[in-house]
Amino acid sequence: MPSKPPVVFPNEQKLLASLGERLRLARLRRKLSSTVVAQRAGISRTSLYKVEVGDAGVTLGMCMRVLAVLGLEGDLNLLAEDDRLGRKLQDLGLVQQAPRKRRTKLNEPDDSQ
Repeated sequence: MPSKPPVVFPNEQKLLASLGERLRLARLRRKLSSTVVAQRAGISRTSLYKVEVGDAGVTLGMCMRVLAVLGLEGDLNLLAEDDRLGRKLQDLGLVQQAPRKRRTKLNEPDDSQ
């Protein structure tokens, strides 16, 4: 029984469809048929079609195989490379955590006298 694909919001679906379209165009620029790419990636033509239309049920592994066949596997390193939001949140946390001052004993006699 096939598992139900995850719920995908419209904006996320647009991103997946856009990625799929870019992969399809990369395949066509290389003049590779869907049959050849699917065979080289070790997936079915149906799975390749799902990758190229941005189906949310496609695994990251399938996308990786298609990227590798097209010679684009290095592009995967660009995902979430520059985490601007995370760094801003981290910086805010660092600002709020001011260094603690050491408590000194005010009424302690000075032994040096």
